[in-house]
Amino acid sequence: MSRLSGLTFAQKQCVTSAGKLMQDTAMIGPGARVGVAVSGGADSWTLLQVLRLRRRIVPFAFELMVLHVNPGFDPANHAPLAAWLAREGLPGHLEVTDHGPRAHSEENRKNSPCFFCCWHRRKRLFELCRSYGLTHLALGHNTEDLVGTFFMNIFQTGRVDGMAHSEPLFDGELTIIRPLLWLDKETITRACRQWELPVWANPCPSSGATNRSRTMDWLAERWNADRRIKNNVYNALRRWQTGDREKWRKKH
Repeated sequence: MSRLSGLTFAQKQCVTSAGKLMQDTAMIGPGARVGVAVSGGADSWTLLQVLRLRRRIVPFAFELMVLHVNPGFDPANHAPLAAWLAREGLPGHLEVTDHGPRAHSEENRKNSPCFFCCWHRRKRLFELCRSYGLTHLALGHNTEDLVGTFFMNIFQTGRVDGMAHSEPLFDGELTIIRPLLWLDKETITRACRQWELPVWANPCPSSGATNRSRTMDWLAERWNADRRIKNNVYNALRRWQTGDREKWRKKH
């Protein structure tokens, strides 16, 4: 019987797309100890579920540990994650911080609240990975995130840069991985809903009013008139970011 039997089309897309990217890029190997950053949104929940299923499929063993850094707007909103981990028997580290309120306070005058909060959250995730001896940190970024990051870098910094599927840090001590990078938000959200994963709302007062959301709104205006524009942008950046540029050029 197939390991994917019983899954919906969207769920199979998530598992197979992530699996292909992980295999093609040798994203993890035997003995990997993967910290999965779960924020509570559909992307990170689907990432966790996909990695659980991939662990049953791949011919080697790797470990999973859930990491949740609550920004502090609602100290109790990760209760569904704690209950889910206990039910599924997965290890996790869940903690409440003051990153969110501090990001919106007088302390943070130089940077946007989003930048401040994200910087501190990532710093804390790195610290947790080191404390627990984790070799990889898995993030739930998808193709929309890749596209948004690419255009934000152009507009705001003048750099042509995207979002790598694998990113070694600290002299190779830790590697950031993004198994969902080839997947679109719509497919991920549909799969998450079908798995009935306990997503919770983002209580951040800046949600929907960030540079990223404004960039994505601008892009949506471009491709609402022609669906081909969106598909072409997504496919071009997937090829570019996964190092398939030369192969694609030879075919065309």
